[in-house]
Amino acid sequence: MKLAPWDYLFVRFDSVKFHDLFYPTWILSLIFLVLLIVLYNVRTRQLHRHPPYLDMYEWLLWTGVITFSLLIMYSLFVFYYLFVIVTLVIALAVFVWIRFIHFPPILASYQARLAKQRYFTRLKYAHPESTIRSKGSRAIRASRTGKPARRRRR
Repeated sequence: MKLAPWDYLFVRFDSVKFHDLFYPTWILSLIFLVLLIVLYNVRTRQLHRHPPYLDMYEWLLWTGVITFSLLIMYSLFVFYYLFVIVTLVIALAVFVWIRFIHFPPILASYQARLAKQRYFTRLKYAHPESTIRSKGSRAIRASRTGKPARRRRR
């Protein structure tokens, strides 16, 4: 270290000045980008009937795609280290905001709505004969006329 720590912010981010950070940064960015895309595809197939979860994973996907693509671009085109640090801090803040602040109330209300639907569905079908159509209307008609009831054509 030949410079003060704040002076490194205005040094180009390359393999000569940042030999211990340069390669791990762009390699891990590439790995995380691939893992994020695979994770998004797997989770959206599993949760295809739950729109709030799909929204959350889409937000996480696009935040990750932008962040990791920028980090790869910064390494490729040798930007100042300040851009790398600012991008990492902002991306981490956005990931935390999406996962722990923005979506938990939405997911909680969705879970409550699902629980309510399950409860009312259970009440609706709680009686053993609730799914069997009664034949009372045809039997009453047949008893009045003395003839069996005819079926209507549709």
